[in-house]
Amino acid sequence: MKLLVLGGTRFLGRHVVETAAAEGHAVTVFHRGETRCPLPPGVEERLGDRTSADVERLGAEPWDLVVDTSGMDPETVERSARALAGARRYLFVSTVSVYADVSRPGLNEDAPLAELPAEGGEADPAQRYGALKAAAEAVVRERLGARATVVRPGLIAGPYDPTGRFTYWAERVARGGEVLAPGRPERPVQLIDARDLAAWFLRLGRAERGGTFHAAGPLGGTTMGELLEAGSAALDPAEPVRLRWVGDEVLLEAGAGPWMELPLWLPDQPEYAGFLRLDPSRAQAAGL
Repeated sequence: MKLLVLGGTRFLGRHVVETAAAEGHAVTVFHRGETRCPLPPGVEERLGDRTSADVERLGAEPWDLVVDTSGMDPETVERSARALAGARRYLFVSTVSVYADVSRPGLNEDAPLAELPAEGGEADPAQRYGALKAAAEAVVRERLGARATVVRPGLIAGPYDPTGRFTYWAERVARGGEVLAPGRPERPVQLIDARDLAAWFLRLGRAERGGTFHAAGPLGGTTMGELLEAGSAALDPAEPVRLRWVGDEVLLEAGAGPWMELPLWLPDQPEYAGFLRLDPSRAQAAGL
């Protein structure tokens, strides 16, 4: 395939580029040049700003697959989707944060989406992020129709991860000793490896598979306790790990911040009940 990656130098996009190059595809990376990384031999690099006319020059080429890893808002995505509307397949990387309500476990891709507040209204940053991504999804579908593929990843882990949302636990467990373990050991978590995602994107492109898909680990496949215990066994720290499980109420009373401050921890509260318990069956049926 002739493949264009919008982004492609940080985390997930970098894995898409490396995987596609290893498979022998003709890969072009379009980015601003703010994050530089070693690109595989044969990968073409083009510098430009997708919010400007730079992206329009890409539309003259016959792309088999466009992978958009960097679109964050509908205006920016509209410009790219319009310029690249001739591509055989446009895969937009969205997020599971697009949903208006994640209080129900087993949510599928047809659940209602978040909406931006009316003009002058306010939304917290997390809500606004999801609503912007949802609006960007709509733009891609409108411009590309049946040639649009929308993927909503959950928590992505793997090499090059700049967020610390997963690597915090690897680094902490590797030090050994007493480790604060949040909530209940039986609490489910869902992860997806960036390398698995990248390989699946290419399979979707080759099959010209459209639709909207969750990209998450198996529903109920891993718990926080299993994750930390597996990490302890794999990392073999010099000092044995002693997990100290601390309940949600204690953590909240102490002012611990869920998710970003204490990664992978969401209190057992109704509004979070479905966030790490999404139904991935549609993606699995499509080859994930």
